[in-house]
Amino acid sequence: MRRVLRPAFPVDLNLTLGRLRRGVQDPTHRLAAGEVWRATRTPDGPATIHVRAASGRIEIQAWGPGAGYALDHATALLGYDDRPESFRPPPGLVHDLHRRFRGLRFGRTGNVIEALVPSIIEQKVAGKEAFRSHAAMVRALGEPAPGPGGLHLPPDPEVLAASPCHMFHRFGIERRRATAVIRACARASRVEEAATMGPASASARLRAFPGVGAWTAAEVAAVALGDPDAVSVGDYHLPHLVAWSLAGRPRGDDDLMLELLEPFRGHRGRVLRLLELGGGGAPRFGPRMRLRSIARM
Repeated sequence: MRRVLRPAFPVDLNLTLGRLRRGVQDPTHRLAAGEVWRATRTPDGPATIHVRAASGRIEIQAWGPGAGYALDHATALLGYDDRPESFRPPPGLVHDLHRRFRGLRFGRTGNVIEALVPSIIEQKVAGKEAFRSHAAMVRALGEPAPGPGGLHLPPDPEVLAASPCHMFHRFGIERRRATAVIRACARASRVEEAATMGPASASARLRAFPGVGAWTAAEVAAVALGDPDAVSVGDYHLPHLVAWSLAGRPRGDDDLMLELLEPFRGHRGRVLRLLELGGGGAPRFGPRMRLRSIARM
């Protein structure tokens, strides 16, 4: 199945959809210049989509039982509901980055559990470690995706809900995170209801699940709900990035980050994404966070 879109605004596929990929080895996504492959689960069944930018249009092909659903919701995925034009930052770094990355849009996948599971895996560990765990879990528990992309589907929530905690250990996921994944997947229908809620209600619904806090809820809101104001409070790096970028301070905390982001309310998550894309990280005064063995967790 195929669909062609001709957006009246710039859409950079890699900027817009790149956040969905959990590391370069993510078996559910593959990115190249101007194109993205994505494997997902829809209410109608599994689907693979290939999105490609070509001569002012976006060509989308889909395979699998969920192909029709995926094509119908392609505009939401590509950020057609986002309103970056309403963001008018004052002259300065954020203004310049907003112009530089004008093709960035906050799309919504609408698939909450698909965003929640890897976000839980990424809690309190180094990014490379989390990405490696997620990739191993997907390859072991997620079946091959339909179509020619060579991708794997995210594991079925029923499979994860029925898995014992100790099975997650071989993926480098200790009991605490494994338990949070299992409990969320056991009530996947309740999790998915967050997709129909406003940001505050959705956050409250997600945080009602044990092991899901403010950071995880915000990570989910940014991709599943397309919320451009989601702020991942509790992140290890973001407060330093914001403090350095917006105040010239090499170190910051959540309170300072929220204070500096307040003038951008409504687009605070967009500002965070722009600062990350800008590459102006805060100075490092010590070693990077080391990878840890789950035996010590």
